Amino acid sequence: MSSDPSKTSGQFHSAKGTAKESLGNVFGSTNLQQKGKTEHAAGEAEYNAARAQGYVEGTADRVTGKKDQVVGAVTGDRSQEASGNLRQDKGEAKQDVNKSVF
Repeated sequence: MSSDPSKTSGQFHSAKGTAKESLGNVFGSTNLQQKGKTEHAAGEAEYNAARAQGYVEGTADRVTGKKDQVVGAVTGDRSQEASGNLRQDKGEAKQDVNKSVF
């Protein structure tokens, strides 16, 4: 697994671990069952870490976007205000995608 958590990689390892565990059950291999359980748990942990990271990034985008929106509104810089609104919306969407972590 890479240093940054990935939802895709986490789901892959979770499914792969479940498959290994199932094969271990079918063939009576406790070693394969245990390896499958371990890989499944690692995959789930990576997936949840990626979701938490996405939520935090969304929060940062929302805060930065709100700041830019307010500064733009106060200074009359409509471009900065619009950019802030877009970033705030992007952050909210990112949080929504990842919110069931919390």
